Parts: sequence; C-alpha cells; structure tokens
Amino acid sequence: MNIRVGSGHDTHRLAENRPLILGGVVIPHTKGLVGHSDADAVLHAVTDALLGAAGLGDIGDAYPDTDAQWKNADSKFFLTETLKRLNQLGWKPVNLDVTVFAQEPKLGPVKAAIKDSLAHLLSLSADRINVKAKTGEKVGHIGRGEAIGCHAVVLIEQA
Repeated sequence: MNIRVGSGHDTHRLAENRPLILGGVVIPHTKGLVGHSDADAVLHAVTDALLGAAGLGDIGDAYPDTDAQWKNADSKFFLTETLKRLNQLGWKPVNLDVTVFAQEPKLGPVKAAIKDSLAHLLSLSADRINVKAKTGEKVGHIGRGEAIGCHAVVLIEQA
C-alpha cells in the first residue's frame, strides 16, 4: 500500500463584523476571522495538509492571496478542488486529525458539526475524522482572543 502523511497549519486574526467559519460551519460569535478569502482556518489547514501529503506545495501556491479571484472565496472550494487534484493523481484521504486553537468561543458544542462537515467534504465516514479544540490558556495571540489557529494531519493512500 502506498501511503503518505501531510501536515497543515493556519492562523487568522479575529475582528468584529466578520463571520466566524470553521470547517465550513458558521459559528455564532461576536468576531470572525480576517483573510483574503473567508479565512476558514480549519479548511485552510486541511487543504494545506492534503497538498503537502501529495507533494503539491501549499495553499499559498495553489490559491495565492495576491490573486483577486480568491477574494472572499468560500474555502470549501479550495478543499474540493484540491481533492479533485489528488484524485486525478490516484490519491484519496484515509483519515484526518484536526486541532483548533481558540480561546473563544468555546468550540466543544460545535466540534461534532465541524467533524460532520469535514466528513462530508472529504467523502469519509465520521469515524475517520477527529476534531479537537484547545485554548491558548490566555497566552499569546490565541490566548488573548486575537486569533484562531488550526493544525491538521492527514493520511492519504493511492487508490
């Protein structure tokens, strides 16, 4: 069996008057993430992990924030297009482990929705997806509630 592992990371600042979207799920909160696209840190980290596992660079190579076509783009597009690229090369995801770093809002109540969204987007059963949420323990930009970060690890196999 031909398998590979990829790792992805993303962090975005929080600001008022922006929607908070994580893993394709809109989360009620007073602040949202700022970025060139919709700034979904979870989908950006997962996309980066998939690209890395397949040896296809990173999300900045594939969807640069200097390109106007990606302004306010839905990050689900980045993930689905990346999956198409992997599938064309004979790769498919096996499982995914995601850690979201956020002081606020508390993500415990929405972890299941993020997991279900990721399972749907990746065409995987929910038991192949894991979503964890960690606070910043009031340390650094995440702990002060200034940003949200995400780290993702994915295993892919050649079909």
